[in-house]
Amino acid sequence: MARVKASLLFLLDIFKYGNFAWTLASVMLVYIIMRSKRTIKASRSAAFTLVEIMIVVAIIGLLAAIAIANFVYARSTSQANACINNMHQIDGAVTEWALEKGKKTGDPAPSLTDDLTPYIKLNSSGSIPSCPAGGTYIMNTVGAIPQITCSLGSSVNPPHVLQ
Repeated sequence: MARVKASLLFLLDIFKYGNFAWTLASVMLVYIIMRSKRTIKASRSAAFTLVEIMIVVAIIGLLAAIAIANFVYARSTSQANACINNMHQIDGAVTEWALEKGKKTGDPAPSLTDDLTPYIKLNSSGSIPSCPAGGTYIMNTVGAIPQITCSLGSSVNPPHVLQ
């Protein structure tokens, strides 16, 4: 007990002068010295107990659950952003198509696959980008606000709504 008290006073003295790196090193040194002084009988009981291992596993599980929830939310946010970006590109393509073809507000919407391919950057498979969350794009009339909507719309969080 006297050895523990002396080592704690030593650590407090080092910590008082603000040398934090030496404080950590001193803690480790005191721990190693105290551990080496144990008898053979004490070293057999130096292993981790089942309760300690279960607490560590529970803490790791809790941290994993928090991280997974954040990853799911980040994924849904990125899918919504990609969907809104796709709708913005398609909306611009509809406007260009309408100007070039002389269409007026209220005219029928163009076909996504046939009419708009020259006006939009196609994805790697050579087609108009689709909603990454599995929604489908619905064309409204020319000049409508918005000219295109996602079938998921506000039914998901965050919403797939072009503003």
